[in-house]
Amino acid sequence: MILVIGGYAAGKRQYVRDNLGYSDAQMSNQITDALPVFYGLESQPDAPLEQLLQKDVVICDEIGGGLVPMEKDERQRRERVGRLCVALAREATQVVRVVCGIGQVIKG
Repeated sequence: MILVIGGYAAGKRQYVRDNLGYSDAQMSNQITDALPVFYGLESQPDAPLEQLLQKDVVICDEIGGGLVPMEKDERQRRERVGRLCVALAREATQVVRVVCGIGQVIKG
């Protein structure tokens, strides 16, 4: 599994298309879809790790930087996403951080 992270609108899906060879038809923001690429992890912080590890590519917006949310629920969601990304990165064969459409391999 390859984990692709980066800021909002940083070009993560375009990077996956151009550099990893997947098409839009192979991507879904629904974890239960049988497609190889899952995007939108930041909006599904309780996605089962086992299901995510079955995907070829998981794409997640980085949400841990910047201001800390005032609402407790939002802070907890952000922490769950961060912990899930840590677990995914540990198991991933490759981790890529995308900035301005440019991918930097930080693992693998």
